[in-house]
Amino acid sequence: MATKFWQAIGLGVLAGMRSMTAPALLSHSLSNNPTKKLGKSRLRFMQSPTTAKVLTVMAGGEIVGDKLPNAPDRTAPPVLGGRIVSGALVGAATYKASGGKPLKGALLGSAAAIASTYGMLALRKYLGKATGLPDTVWGITEDATTITSGLALLKDPAYAKNKAREAKRKDVKKAKRPRLAKTS
Repeated sequence: MATKFWQAIGLGVLAGMRSMTAPALLSHSLSNNPTKKLGKSRLRFMQSPTTAKVLTVMAGGEIVGDKLPNAPDRTAPPVLGGRIVSGALVGAATYKASGGKPLKGALLGSAAAIASTYGMLALRKYLGKATGLPDTVWGITEDATTITSGLALLKDPAYAKNKAREAKRKDVKKAKRPRLAKTS
């Protein structure tokens, strides 16, 4: 897994691309791999399977809505605000889940979301003019990039090692417990 710094930046960038995809992917990852570090935090809802499902539905709606001709510009104040909040949420949750300070993660995630929002808008406009392809093509490309990048960013090779260590500790604890003889 990327360090919490780069993961917060990366998820913030994805939040700037698709505001609901980044939290949906993070929530899905956390619901499958919960951490005690979020257990008593206000961010613990991100580990909930229900939250993961709701955010996934919202992300799907955003992906469809982006292709509609009357979709608002991503830099319109309410839309940009949503991307900033999304970046702050994924940054804070990432930092807290890694034992860091959520405020630092929120600031990193929101800054990355702002930069990405404007950067992707400029890139999509440029690609549309340079290729003559409709914006929908670039929107679908952006969707695919956001999803695959998010999945790659949240893939945690250290997770398997940590789970193996935890399982080994549990096995050792179980082995040390005295067994009671069964009586009939």
